[in-house]
Amino acid sequence: MSRYEYDVLSIGLGPAGMAVSAMAVEMGLKVCAIEARKIGGECMNVGCIPSKALLRISEHRHAVTRFPDMELEAVASPGIRKPFEKIARDLKYINEAKTRKMFDKVDLILGEGKARFVDAHTVEVNGRRVTARRIFIAAGTEPAVPPIPGLKEIDILTNNNLFQLETIPKSLTILGGGAIGCEMAQAFRRLGSEVTIVHMDPHLVPIGDAAAAEVLEKHFADEGIKVLNGRKIEKVASEEEGVALYTAEGERVVSERILVAAGRRIDLSSLDLEKAGVAYEKRGITVDKYLRTNKKHIYAVGDCNGHAQLSHAAMHQGMIALMNAMLPWPVKKDFRKFSIPWTVFTEPEISYVGKTEKQLKDSKTTYETIQVNYGDYGAAIAENVAVGFVKVFASKAGKIYGASIVGRGSGEMINEWALAIQHGLRLHHIMLQQHSFPTMGFLSKRVAETWMMKRMGSSFLRKMARALYRIG
Repeated sequence: MSRYEYDVLSIGLGPAGMAVSAMAVEMGLKVCAIEARKIGGECMNVGCIPSKALLRISEHRHAVTRFPDMELEAVASPGIRKPFEKIARDLKYINEAKTRKMFDKVDLILGEGKARFVDAHTVEVNGRRVTARRIFIAAGTEPAVPPIPGLKEIDILTNNNLFQLETIPKSLTILGGGAIGCEMAQAFRRLGSEVTIVHMDPHLVPIGDAAAAEVLEKHFADEGIKVLNGRKIEKVASEEEGVALYTAEGERVVSERILVAAGRRIDLSSLDLEKAGVAYEKRGITVDKYLRTNKKHIYAVGDCNGHAQLSHAAMHQGMIALMNAMLPWPVKKDFRKFSIPWTVFTEPEISYVGKTEKQLKDSKTTYETIQVNYGDYGAAIAENVAVGFVKVFASKAGKIYGASIVGRGSGEMINEWALAIQHGLRLHHIMLQQHSFPTMGFLSKRVAETWMMKRMGSSFLRKMARALYRIG
């Protein structure tokens, strides 16, 4: 009989913890999961899911209000009139009727407080002690609030309380031009707010392509979203007209509310990692390539290890870590070798995978850029989505280094490029793969065809082609 109560203990039940727990219990292991708040963590309850719901509601309203003679109330769904009520109802249904069923066989300790280590195999929550053979730390992150003078005195919005609003603010200033900032800027603008984005980076979505940001910024300007790039914020103050933000460049931005979307922070203090002997640093819990901490039976997956703060990366790490806990050394998986695509779900969408152009330049890698535009594709023109491009960085021999896609459907299209990079496929493989037509994904095939046509600019290759044709 095992001296441990459980085979698997997951601390946190966000995307990473859900993957660990759901897979482990289906494998016949005895599983316990501790979640201080709700199943699904930040992503399900105050992140990915509600934000995409709000975007879709705002898209509907935007489509309706494009026609000035149409009465909004006559065609609007209840979600448009009361978006936050609809999102709350949907989340309740998802949690209670769908997600909860996935964990019927898992012993859940839900909403009873945060877990803390007692020793390397024991965790305590609300006075209850749990022991496990292997422990998976899947603690998430919290919104980062920058140390701007006056910000702590303001009733700020973050993604933690944003979806609890009852009404749409008349005006909104957003600190940060990353994924959350851009998505919520467009959503609230389309729901009727006057929106200004203020951030320190030279362009929106700074981890991505500057050309992609340029397309998005132009689209934002057309929708009436004001973007202040490269700004240093000096202070924030509550004034008679509203909340005032002052920049070092001499600007004053006044709005009803401020949304802080300036990244995420890792807070490991409640875990008492020292009692388990688990090593960590400011950027997160230290893990090896198999996602093990310095205590080989303890794994750290998702945001808490600081490698990739993306929900799908967290799910993937949970799966890989559980596999590594069972697999022998020769076949364990190095989580760092898997490509990580990402998407910002604005209109147009921005997606990326692989190395950025800046990374290629910094590493002095020789590459060429192949780009095709939505505006040159008949299907995109006919469907009125002729904004954006598919851009790929590759070697002359067709090795794919990275891909940047801006436009309708980019979040679906980027997965093909992620698969290609992960498995070492080259551009000729993409070219020879049949793509359904007339989808936006057909533009990926066009990139590969464009690359091949460039190859045929070589007089040597043309001579070879003519010779082979005649022989054949």
